[in-house]
Amino acid sequence: DAGRPVAATADELGLGARRLHRRSLSAFGYGPKTLARILRLRRALELARAGVPFAQTAARAGYADQAHLARDVRELAGLPLGELLGGGG
Repeated sequence: DAGRPVAATADELGLGARRLHRRSLSAFGYGPKTLARILRLRRALELARAGVPFAQTAARAGYADQAHLARDVRELAGLPLGELLGGGG
């Protein structure tokens, strides 16, 4: 959840990256990089729901920019950020 690289997490756990990937697939149904994207999106949604402007939300959640946040929201949730938050299109 801290947004750390997969390799660093694997090292800290005493696992190889491939083994961590297999365990992640077994536990979550997707790999650790996808899990990291989902957790980053959750952080962003918490900020946006608290009223933080989208550009600041993107920066604080670890996205390169607001457009990166918007792409990830659409890819992972299938909706634009405003719709996902209940604000319409």
